[in-house]
Amino acid sequence: MSELSDVVVVACAEAWRGDGEIFGSGMGTIPMLGARLARATFEPDLLVSDGEAFFLANDLPIGSNDKVIEGWTPFRSVFDTLWGGRRHVMMGASQMDRYGNSNIANIGPWKQPKSQLLGVRGGPGNTINHATSFFIPRHTSKVFVEQVDVVSGLGYDRAAKVGAWTSKTHDLRRVVTNMAVLDFNTADHRMRIVSTHPGVTSADVQAATGFELVVEGDVPESRGPSDDEREVIERLDPRGLRGREVQPA
Repeated sequence: MSELSDVVVVACAEAWRGDGEIFGSGMGTIPMLGARLARATFEPDLLVSDGEAFFLANDLPIGSNDKVIEGWTPFRSVFDTLWGGRRHVMMGASQMDRYGNSNIANIGPWKQPKSQLLGVRGGPGNTINHATSFFIPRHTSKVFVEQVDVVSGLGYDRAAKVGAWTSKTHDLRRVVTNMAVLDFNTADHRMRIVSTHPGVTSADVQAATGFELVVEGDVPESRGPSDDEREVIERLDPRGLRGREVQPA
């Protein structure tokens, strides 16, 4: 059986399948590994960065500076790429509801929050302009809630209220957690279970979620890495940092 962290990295990589030559941007160790794994295997045209200001021409291990540069991507260029829709980011969320509205700003009332977080940051622009996926390292009902305290990123219900034009730009692609893979590919864009990780059932996922999930038929098990993918993961993360970012439920 594959380690959970490897299953999660593969699930994150799959979010970029079919994207082609766009900026695949992973925020955090596992999303970054997912983007680099996708580029090194089934999505070779994907553009990935070093996390600073350059696009990479080589399969750069996490934490290494032995980079081969194929392009320059300063901060202002990221915004040009973002506004043009040529980016697919995988970011985190402290709260998320059934339609994909996400919160990274604060927990509790806006005027007097219980916890101050990052602020809305790039959430509004990301979710309205280009494909956005999410990695949630700990799937709990405190994260997956009936209503988020602050809307940092737009879900499908709110995007629809902005205008019909958002149907061409708003794309919440995938949510990967330590329990399952989820998406919004339902008639009303409610969150559904795509697959569950080894040892986890749909009932387990539902019990850890604060709203009703869509379950369609027999939910498959998330796949582990192939032998080739496992070799690439080990090469990209020789220190095993991915294991520190995700734990079994």
